Amino acid sequence: MHGDVARDCVKFGKHIATASYVSEEMKALDAEAKQKGLLILNECGLDPGIDHASAMKIIDELKHKGAEITSFKSYCGGLVAPESNDNPWGYKFSWNPRNVILAGQGTAQFIENGNLKFIPYNRIYTQIDSIAVDGYGSFDAYANRDSIGYKEPYGLNNIKTLLRGTLRQTGYCKAWNVFVKLGLTDDGYKIREANKLTYTQLIDSFLPDGKISTKEKLKAFMQNDWDADVEAKLDYLELFNNKKIKIAEGSPAQLLQDLLEEKWKLQHGDKDMIVMQHLFEYTLNGKNHKLTSSLVVIGDDEEHTAMAKTVGLPLAITVKNFLTGKFKLSGVQIPIVKEIYEPMLVELEELGIIFTEK
Repeated sequence: MHGDVARDCVKFGKHIATASYVSEEMKALDAEAKQKGLLILNECGLDPGIDHASAMKIIDELKHKGAEITSFKSYCGGLVAPESNDNPWGYKFSWNPRNVILAGQGTAQFIENGNLKFIPYNRIYTQIDSIAVDGYGSFDAYANRDSIGYKEPYGLNNIKTLLRGTLRQTGYCKAWNVFVKLGLTDDGYKIREANKLTYTQLIDSFLPDGKISTKEKLKAFMQNDWDADVEAKLDYLELFNNKKIKIAEGSPAQLLQDLLEEKWKLQHGDKDMIVMQHLFEYTLNGKNHKLTSSLVVIGDDEEHTAMAKTVGLPLAITVKNFLTGKFKLSGVQIPIVKEIYEPMLVELEELGIIFTEK
């Protein structure tokens, strides 16, 4: 509904602020909003949001020193805190479950060593990197949406490598790829009378016929993409013990989501965790340098989550700063301009959202 709401805001002379990606519908309102002196603030949450602000601070500082940035990779994940990590997936929902189920659909686009790179959905969870964060170990990282579109806003038109990605616990991607390969993340059609089926029968319906068990069929289907770790993750979800499907009708993605909402729920006292990392490579005075900027935020409990803080606070701070006259901008804006990102990052630090650079 954002497009409809934004059109009405511009029509009636009202500002609008959201944490969501700038859509084509939003972009189309830029000229009229500027003419009327209205702010359309977007991408002012965590990712997108804090990632833009923290990256632009470093980009502006490096450029000011005369550095040439050759590579920029940025990763973010909404995960579960180590003390609440009690399932084999290392994952619990701290934001919209549907978006987790449908993540990676559409082709990832980025630049690597000066070359355009594309990863289609059927390979997104197999072409992964490993990212290390001090004190928290390594994470799986997969490419996210369209990274190339940030070249211009970030002022990195000549950059050789530009990639934005999502973080998950090590091993998550290999196991999630089973669902992708099977077709269980498909949201394009409905399965009727689904509640007459078990999850074992649902998986079986996606596999070739045979006289062996559903698990054995799935092993044969996945071939080299199957191991004991993948098996443990799928066993945890009770996929092979005839667990009943509760929904009467739904797409494969919706049926999977219903199961995962039960299995990956933040329980009483659970804490979530946000991990973000920027990796810069640059040349300065003829020498090559690397800079890593990392953020880890742990939630208070299952309601006052790190996700809620890191999505809510940047938006609230920026709206407050706008209303109190700290900056005067109009049209479609994201937090990549100094007037927005500088006071936002200062106040986030006061609230315990602090990046460590090395």
